Amino acid sequence: MENTSNAMIEARGLSKFYGPFVAAQNISFSIPQGQIVALLGPNGAGKTTVMRLLTGYLAPSEGSAAIAGLDAHQQRTAASKRLGYLPENGPLYRDMTPLELLQFFGEAREMAPAELKKRLDTVAEQCEIELVLEKPIGKLSRGLRQRVGLAQALLHDPEVLIMDEPTAGLDPNQIRHFRTNVQELGQTKTILISTHILQEVDAVADRVLFIHNGKLIFDGTPAELMEDGSLEKPFYRLTQEPPAPAETPPPPAGPQEPAQEDQEKEASHG
Repeated sequence: MENTSNAMIEARGLSKFYGPFVAAQNISFSIPQGQIVALLGPNGAGKTTVMRLLTGYLAPSEGSAAIAGLDAHQQRTAASKRLGYLPENGPLYRDMTPLELLQFFGEAREMAPAELKKRLDTVAEQCEIELVLEKPIGKLSRGLRQRVGLAQALLHDPEVLIMDEPTAGLDPNQIRHFRTNVQELGQTKTILISTHILQEVDAVADRVLFIHNGKLIFDGTPAELMEDGSLEKPFYRLTQEPPAPAETPPPPAGPQEPAQEDQEKEASHG
């Protein structure tokens, strides 16, 4: 791996096995401060698995992950203070208002009342949700719910932001607004976004990590990935070529985590 002295997101030989099923295998990369990176791949490629490993929500079978130099699994609490995470289906309670939700998450993060109030005002303006702060989340549009999810991820002003398929289900206007937000946030934060949408990569990313069948098969700039000015051609070529045979995972050392539900999710969502 490259020099990681200023790395904000690191994967070191990350692997995740569910019995014979290989969800991610020997993935290594380092993302320096201030870079916007797209984690690209088709549905079922392993993108969600990698993000869960990076954020500490899933323990690796092999390897390790780090956020701002902190081990995402062994130092998860400390790492979470430096990390904002927006899952594909964000942690939104539909009967709460955005204001109640943000207050709840701020208190759960043990933010001081004055700091919480200041940050709540900041993210409400940043994500443009001031007008719906007291409206039940269940009555908000998909785009507004996504803005609320982003607000909770930004609430504690993290240095690292990881987002899983953040524009899924949004209309073109909402996508454009979200991309503008990401570009503005990228001026002060390190950002990793998973997507299978090629326009997303071209619009916001400085760098592409391409994952297919649980393996990292490309690491470079969007321009380096393009063929004849198109991202569609290499995407199709890289995902249609037969993958190299996966190595047989080592036998488990002890009791394993429940696998069936996570395996089904990875197969359907990537």
